[in-house]
Amino acid sequence: MPHYSAERKASVLRKLLPPHNRSVPEVAREEGICDQTLYNWRKQAKQQGVPVPGSRKQTEDWSPEAKFAAVVETAAMTELELSEYCRRQGLYPEQIRRWKEACIQGAQKAGAQQQQQRLEAKQDKQRIKALEKELNRKEKALAEAAALLVLRKKLTALWEANEAD
Repeated sequence: MPHYSAERKASVLRKLLPPHNRSVPEVAREEGICDQTLYNWRKQAKQQGVPVPGSRKQTEDWSPEAKFAAVVETAAMTELELSEYCRRQGLYPEQIRRWKEACIQGAQKAGAQQQQQRLEAKQDKQRIKALEKELNRKEKALAEAAALLVLRKKLTALWEANEAD
């Protein structure tokens, strides 16, 4: 199993990533490296937070994780740095802005969902408490009814015993 230097690995990965977005089989033939090795390198880069488009060539088809990684990576950049980054990655600044807006909207929706879940949980707790209270009341009534039935049977048995004597 051959061992590749970090520099060679980085240069080969650059061919797989934007702006080149070349296919793994194409790069594997050109570089003489096994396809599976390149897939593993791309997977490792993705796990490290590098915006990896995957097997898709269109930047709009990137995975949500890759888009989010690109937004995070460009968050503190100036307009000039952003333009340079976009040229390197094969993106447009407008795409980054759209992705950022989508992330913000997603976070806002998540916040609203959390608030809704908290409200529903509170209502559920109140309903559970009311149901438990009603259950306790009914259990007491049932126990009382059972006690009355037992007393009635005992009383009936006692009267029958007295009449027989």
